[in-house]
Amino acid sequence: MPERIGILGGTFDPVHVGHLMDASAARYQLELDRVIVVVARDPWQKRDRVIAPAAVRYEMVVAALDGVDGLVASRIEMDRDGPTYTIDTVEELAAPGRELFLVMGSDVAAGLSTWHRVDEMRERVTLAIVDREETPCAAPAGWRVARVSAPRLELSSTDLRRRVAAGEPIEFLVPTPAARILHAHELYRSA
Repeated sequence: MPERIGILGGTFDPVHVGHLMDASAARYQLELDRVIVVVARDPWQKRDRVIAPAAVRYEMVVAALDGVDGLVASRIEMDRDGPTYTIDTVEELAAPGRELFLVMGSDVAAGLSTWHRVDEMRERVTLAIVDREETPCAAPAGWRVARVSAPRLELSSTDLRRRVAAGEPIEFLVPTPAARILHAHELYRSA
């Protein structure tokens, strides 16, 4: 039986419970051996929006995943020079006897056509689309798709940065260990 690996990539600026819920739901529902949570060092589509340094974002993800079985933080994109492209990560994680699932929300799946070397990625991964609506989004044409259902949460890293800047609480939205790191580094206060 092939090893089944999920990849959940992102800026995680900051990581929040929605990210972890998606990874955990995908692991359980698709019977994945593990989900690798990949922190983007230099996300080419978000260069104007990333606020926290990559090392601190990675530190928050490691703290958030501590003790969670089957979810693993990865520096694979942080240790690579140049812009961060998912296809490079997919190529690096590909191996004989390994099936890769790219975990993403339906909002992200809708924008796949803008991704770097998307045709190559289509051949290498199955999309694990997390549906938060009662009616699943249409699957992108030509992709292998597995559906993951998760509760709907109105939560975004953008809103969390705004909350921190405004002095509003983020308890229970960001895992406590990650929130401690966020506060220790005084992130997002002037965002």
